[in-house]
Amino acid sequence: MQQRPCAACRKKFTPAAHVAEQCFCSQERCQRERRRRWQKNKRRVDADYRDNERRAQRSWAQQHAEYWQDYRREHPEYRERNRRQQRRRDARRRGAQVLAGAHRVLANGDASTPIFPLRSGTYELRAVSEGAGVLANGDVWKVQIAMVSES
Repeated sequence: MQQRPCAACRKKFTPAAHVAEQCFCSQERCQRERRRRWQKNKRRVDADYRDNERRAQRSWAQQHAEYWQDYRREHPEYRERNRRQQRRRDARRRGAQVLAGAHRVLANGDASTPIFPLRSGTYELRAVSEGAGVLANGDVWKVQIAMVSES
């Protein structure tokens, strides 16, 4: 069989005779890349796979609720590296804000005080502006607001 370049490392390899469409050589890092690409594509095209993966991750996270707190406590170098990276990201955002002359919205956990009372009903929560000015993701949350009592 004729040699072909590996899709990961680009080195020439001879495909296995029984795998005519083989695109990756047998090196461990190339096989890892093959599996990574397969999984990425599977997540993209298979809603059941995505849903099952999400449920499994949620279940694991509930069973190991303290995992990240423990990890950060036991690995101060990880914590410091993350803080340095966050400072760089924040500085880049501030720089882009100054260059663009636009107000950028940073997401946080603070609750705002309502300016006007809302009536009971179903609402969609969205980012105030779409695109580059918003640093949180673009998810839409459907919420139902019910009046409990009036002051």
